[in-house]
Amino acid sequence: MIFISLGKIRKKPTKKGTDEVSKLMKEMEAHGIKFIKFYWTLGRYDTVVIMDAPNEKAAMRVNLNFADFVSTETMTAVPREEAIKLVD
Repeated sequence: MIFISLGKIRKKPTKKGTDEVSKLMKEMEAHGIKFIKFYWTLGRYDTVVIMDAPNEKAAMRVNLNFADFVSTETMTAVPREEAIKLVD
């Protein structure tokens, strides 16, 4: 399943903090999470993460593990091709 997380950074980023996030990402990959893209953005949100997770619980685990660094709003993404099949 594909998930898109929009994030707001909780505190000023530091080298130490970014290293911790990188370490957490590797740990999450060991649990079946694939980070497809990770962007820092300007505007309402500071980050956009696109990830592939086996299910909603796995995606929730990611958000909980990163909660010290970022608050998130996460959406399930359905590929356009699959969504079109639902149209009458």
